[in-house]
Amino acid sequence: MLAPLEASGHCDGTPRSVSFNVHGFRVAVEPQTGDLRILKSVQAADAGQVINPMQCKGQIEGAVAQAVGAALYEAVTLDDAGQVTSRDLRSYHVPTCADVPPTEVLFADTNDRLGPLGAKSMSEAPYDPVVPALANAIRDATGVRFLSTPIRADRIWRALQRARSAVPHA
Repeated sequence: MLAPLEASGHCDGTPRSVSFNVHGFRVAVEPQTGDLRILKSVQAADAGQVINPMQCKGQIEGAVAQAVGAALYEAVTLDDAGQVTSRDLRSYHVPTCADVPPTEVLFADTNDRLGPLGAKSMSEAPYDPVVPALANAIRDATGVRFLSTPIRADRIWRALQRARSAVPHA
């Protein structure tokens, strides 16, 4: 029998800055093939006082590209013995510029009292909302909820086929 888990925590009360990011997509899905097209991609960021807007926008666009790859393409595959079978870039799709939609970036007009010159850290925050926003947009377009990635065209097509066969015919 395992011993019960125990933990303790402490907070010294030091305030810290917290950034916020939200993302939205508009997508179209071809039901006969499962082909997905991202029609619009928008991310809004509360980065406090944005010191270098071009650099911060680029960081957000890069995070969106990385997250779109995680959502739609990237998957480590294993064989029955647990060995990785996606060992090279021929069998592991990393998104290219053609795979990534242009993203409109909006900055909230805020100023952080703790951050340097009123700025907040962006770091990983722009990545976080992308996959769930894309999964929600696909759900809105198809009526099918995907709970795992990558959400490839073949998976969309199979899910749509299952959904059609589950609907009673009048």
